[in-house]
Amino acid sequence: MNSDPQPSENSEHRRTLKALMPYLWPHGRPDLRLRVILAMLFLVAAKLVGVYVPFIMKAVVDHLTAPQILVAPVALIVAYGVLRMSSDLFGELRDSIFVRVGQNALRVIALQTFRHLHALSLRFHLERRTGGLSRAIERGIKGIDFLLRFTLFNILPTLFEIGLVTGILYVKFGFWFAAVTFGSIAFYITFTFSVTEWRLKYRREMNAQDTKANTKAVDSLLNYETVKYFGNEEHEARRYDEALAGYEKAAVRSQTTLSLLNVGQQGIVALGLVTVMIMAGYKVQAKELTVGDFVMINALVMQLYMPLDFLGFVYREIKQSLVDMEFMFRLLKSETEITDKPGAKPLVREGGAVTFEHVNFHYEPRRPILKDLSFHVAAGQTLAIVGPSGAGKSTISRILFRFYDIADGSVHIDGQDIRGVTQDSLRAAIGVVPQDTVLFNDTIGYNIRYGRPDATDAEVEAAARLAHIHEFVEGLPDGYQTMVGERGLKLSGGEKQRVAIARTILKNPCILLLDEATSALDTHTEREIQSSFKDVAAGRTTLIIAHRLSTVVDADQILVLEAGRVVERGRHEALLEADGVYAAMWRRQQEAAEAREKLVALDEVEASEEALAEG
Repeated sequence: MNSDPQPSENSEHRRTLKALMPYLWPHGRPDLRLRVILAMLFLVAAKLVGVYVPFIMKAVVDHLTAPQILVAPVALIVAYGVLRMSSDLFGELRDSIFVRVGQNALRVIALQTFRHLHALSLRFHLERRTGGLSRAIERGIKGIDFLLRFTLFNILPTLFEIGLVTGILYVKFGFWFAAVTFGSIAFYITFTFSVTEWRLKYRREMNAQDTKANTKAVDSLLNYETVKYFGNEEHEARRYDEALAGYEKAAVRSQTTLSLLNVGQQGIVALGLVTVMIMAGYKVQAKELTVGDFVMINALVMQLYMPLDFLGFVYREIKQSLVDMEFMFRLLKSETEITDKPGAKPLVREGGAVTFEHVNFHYEPRRPILKDLSFHVAAGQTLAIVGPSGAGKSTISRILFRFYDIADGSVHIDGQDIRGVTQDSLRAAIGVVPQDTVLFNDTIGYNIRYGRPDATDAEVEAAARLAHIHEFVEGLPDGYQTMVGERGLKLSGGEKQRVAIARTILKNPCILLLDEATSALDTHTEREIQSSFKDVAAGRTTLIIAHRLSTVVDADQILVLEAGRVVERGRHEALLEADGVYAAMWRRQQEAAEAREKLVALDEVEASEEALAEG
């Protein structure tokens, strides 16, 4: 349907470059703008000096070939050396002056993207892979860096030099010298771009086959045991070899077409250079030009072709850089789903009373999650929310934390609608201990202090004591400087939960939200953690989302959810007397617990009998 996608692609590239320009001419940074101006001046100076070098060489040659020469033109030769060095010097000054502008642009864009990603909704992050996002940012930043270095300091200077040299040839040697030189360069550039576009498909095929082969190899090695169980080593080898064969075929085509590109480029260079030199040779023979003119024309034309050697590579990489940048800039344009209302004020804490009034919520309209949900938790009280999986329990915590906005109804904290207060103040008032505690790959002290980064060591230790983990940490060889490993894998489940509790204590919220915080722990560890929760929850409004009913028997109020609706509410004893949904859940869990205890006792008896028999 779209037979010519090029215009839209080009317009997308133009929009990307337009989006980049403000970072190269930053508002409110006169120091960086001055650096841009100076860098451009040095760029022009480097090219002007470079173009003037052949003029000095002409003078040297003419002087040396003059019949009446008595002494070598030492001054001209020294001037030649000085100018060549000056050209390189101006280039280095340009780079050193502009580097701060470029690096500042990279830092500002990376930071802006990072902050924007944190401002996007939970829905956005659940739908995207974090690794893919980090790779997108990394590729985008590398793309900008490449574009700055090669466009500003390779492509643009080369175009400037082409115009300058063509003008010199036209003024000094006539129309045909300029026309042949400009025509050969235009043909060179057109040929390079066309062939590079054509051979990109082979490069893409190489990348695709390489990814395919790598994926198969990693997948096979990760499932080493399964491969061995079924004796499928040869099957895996055949699958891997198929991908390698695809890569081999694409790589051969890519290299063959690259050789074609290189031969074609050199042929065009040779043709253009030979034509110009033949023209100059005839002029020398006709005494219209000197030998120095011949040498100067050769030097000027060769200077133009030298930076074009890598044009195919630069063109391909610039296109890829623009694609990578487009993706990153699209991320920056992604709309933030949850925003503060204009004029939103900070939440005023008055104890932490929580009220849900006729709340309806869905992740997508066809699938309602919460239906006309209403409840109230007075300041300092404890509310437990129980029910089967998929009932909407964890959704309540996400709504309270304002990861999502509700479809109907309202949610209040201390009488203030959470949609009318700032998100920062709302989230500062709520402390969450989730089921799956994820720790940063840093020290225990850092992970606890994450609750309030400006906390002192004494405050960190006080929080650890309340969470009943201080003694454990002090017993470690490195104490609070102990590294927890990636995602906290060096700690047990109970230890991770205690770190999470200490972190939440340090945050000092008025509302405590425990989202299935002990469901993944064994019974013994769960009881120990529960005692920590009682200390932490004292004086705070607490919402407990729980699967094990034994953890909520002391709650001031229990809500039983089914399919997003409250089917029962009350205290533990009253709900048991009602003999409804809650009572049935309680009986099932008690029976399961008794069965587990019998199995444990039986295992202990069998172990004792085996020990006696061996004795």
